[in-house]
Amino acid sequence: MAQNVENIKDHATLFQEQEYQELFTNKKEFEGGHDPDEVARIAEWTKTWEYRDKNFAREALTVNPAKACQPLGAILAAVGFESTLPFVHGSQGCVAYFRTHFTRHFKEPFSAVSSSMTEDAAVFGGLNNMIDGLANAYALYKPKMIALCTTCMAEVIGDDLGAFISNSKEAGSVPKDFPVPYAHTPSFVGSHITGYDNMMKGILSNLTAGQKKETTNGKVNLIPGFETYIGNLREVKRMASLMGANYTLLADNSDYLDSPNDGEYRMYQGGTKLDDAADAINAEATIALQAYSTSKTRDYIAKEWGQKTSVSRPVGIRGTDEFLMALSELTGNPIPQELELERGRAVDAITDSQSWIHGKRIALYGDPDLVYGLVSFLLELGAEPVHIVVSNSNPEFEAELKALLDSSPYGQEATIWGGKDLWHMRSLLFTEPVDLLIGNSYGKYLWRDTKTPFVRIGYPIFDRHHLHRYATFGYQGTINLLNWIVNTLLDELDRNTIIPSKTDISYDLIR
Repeated sequence: MAQNVENIKDHATLFQEQEYQELFTNKKEFEGGHDPDEVARIAEWTKTWEYRDKNFAREALTVNPAKACQPLGAILAAVGFESTLPFVHGSQGCVAYFRTHFTRHFKEPFSAVSSSMTEDAAVFGGLNNMIDGLANAYALYKPKMIALCTTCMAEVIGDDLGAFISNSKEAGSVPKDFPVPYAHTPSFVGSHITGYDNMMKGILSNLTAGQKKETTNGKVNLIPGFETYIGNLREVKRMASLMGANYTLLADNSDYLDSPNDGEYRMYQGGTKLDDAADAINAEATIALQAYSTSKTRDYIAKEWGQKTSVSRPVGIRGTDEFLMALSELTGNPIPQELELERGRAVDAITDSQSWIHGKRIALYGDPDLVYGLVSFLLELGAEPVHIVVSNSNPEFEAELKALLDSSPYGQEATIWGGKDLWHMRSLLFTEPVDLLIGNSYGKYLWRDTKTPFVRIGYPIFDRHHLHRYATFGYQGTINLLNWIVNTLLDELDRNTIIPSKTDISYDLIR
């Protein structure tokens, strides 16, 4: 099966060749594969209401959940700070998974190290791994801060990160005044948004210790939450600058995850300055752009810093309006004409496209804050959310989303499926079809199976390039979302009217 180096073939076509097809056939026969007719029969049955009832009755099995585990979110929070190295206390395989997950989404190298715990550490504890790991990480990679989190192995055996860090410093792994914030992030509870929240709280509590002053610094803290659209971070900074706000973005990973290719490798790019993060305790207020990936952090800021906190999701017209008005209230500055003009252009774009979207039935899935923002925007367009799957849901989110849906005539047919997964979504799409599906790349299988038009919005996006570079926040983000949604519907219209003189009777290209 060796290939000529002058005729390298893409994997998508290579495995269609006869020799590989024969290999697959032989493999199936060797493994005792089921009869194709029986497979087809069962596949058809899984599209029925009878199967849907059985599918939704399962309790002890999850199939393709729309979430990841806590440490993934923790290390994303960590790289948003200046020269910070994420350190995962656990097995090497876990951190390799986290790195590749982010690298595939952002198309950028993602640095994180591990204590590389193996069987002996699982029995005797991982302190020695921590001591050696911190010493090696500090000496080799020369960070200004190391942010520590855990995986399942460390949590199951009960390793105490606070004690381990103290012992490591006593052993000389890192200087005693070197910042090593930490968060316990067991993968078997919560999700990536919980891990982000835990690590953000851990970093801020470490850096701000003893930094409280009698007067404020006049700044506004902005916390993006588990945000994977680099364009959103840059859009938020642009809008805040136009508003004349003196702000600190906690944490800013936009340069780290979208670095220039200029011939020079820099392990640590950009990030919120550690001094600025330490001074965040003295800000006037903190605005979180997500609620459910910042809940513990906001509670900590309100109680320990005595600082006003709020949540403002700048998605769609209303969401962006609320964000800018919150900034205006805090700064005392009016909303500038440049942003007013952008708002007018976004409203004009919606007016142009609204007739194609109005009344369309939508299914969507993703993290709580992402879904809330998208639902709010869909209701502005007159679209009708029908199936809403949120694997990492909670009662507070469901109550908030239900109130939003109840506030609009277009939200009356919606059902919130908290704690469900994408195999549940499959049953919903077959038994109650919709016009459009919105979610991350894992929805590709639903698109193939149910033939529901599919818009990729969320995390991760593996099978398309550069979508993460766009904004979904602000008025410009509103136009981007509108563009992806309406043009997916128009693409589907073209596919369904492709036969000349029979189904193709449109006048859209008339001269």
